[in-house]
Amino acid sequence: MPGANARALKKGRSLAADVLIMDLEDGVLPEAKVEARGRVLGFLAEGGYGAREIVIRVNGVGTPWFEDDLAAVAKSGADAAMLPKVEDPATVTHAAAALEAAGAPVGMGIWCMLETPRGILDARLIANAHPRMAALTLGTADLSKALQADLHAPDRLPLLTSIGLCVLAAREADVAVLDAPHFDLSDDAGFERSCRQGRSFGFDGKSLLHPKTIAVANAIFGPSEADIEWARRIATAWREAAAGGKGVTLVDGKLIEALHVEEAERTLALAEGIAALERRVEGA
Repeated sequence: MPGANARALKKGRSLAADVLIMDLEDGVLPEAKVEARGRVLGFLAEGGYGAREIVIRVNGVGTPWFEDDLAAVAKSGADAAMLPKVEDPATVTHAAAALEAAGAPVGMGIWCMLETPRGILDARLIANAHPRMAALTLGTADLSKALQADLHAPDRLPLLTSIGLCVLAAREADVAVLDAPHFDLSDDAGFERSCRQGRSFGFDGKSLLHPKTIAVANAIFGPSEADIEWARRIATAWREAAAGGKGVTLVDGKLIEALHVEEAERTLALAEGIAALERRVEGA
């Protein structure tokens, strides 16, 4: 949500989103950058965002606003700073040093947008650049332009290599990874298809451009009731097998091993996290 848009920042307090990204970069005109930064800080000082994770997208390294943006984020109470168009690990370490010099808390993370060929090719180095690294996000608009590829290809075939490298880097570094936005807000069927494809690629979630898309994204990236019930059955069967000294068990004729239990536990933890967020949103 653009940092210059007070209405959007206020509405964020009532949205069923896991993360709110308050933007100081592309969504804000150059002449409004400083004002937008102050507005974001003011809204965060007022609070009211509950359990939602707050991320502030700063202006890129080399711009006149980069250092001041990071200094502001450090004291903002946000959960992370998002860096646009990251192309090398040095950008991450530089940002981390700036945050720390400005007094950022230990738990404040760094999110990196991968939007260029160089950024994609160095995704692994970027993902492992600093302990503050918390997430990679794919930016396909600038990337498609740089690749001279078709951004709107329904199957995203021109971007498959970039997507794979991004997800691989995130999984190896144990950081979150988010799919790029779907840019046609009038294309509901295409948006749903993009979400399902993103989940099948291994993304943890999707960057969204409008509140109307939140429900569909939550339904697709979140576990279904059937997923949750299956995970509970696996966890229960595994505990019973372990109590009997067995390392494997069967559920509905399917062999269950430790790797299946880990996935089941991840599903149950995700479901509980979603439920907790929903409870807090309803009580907001």
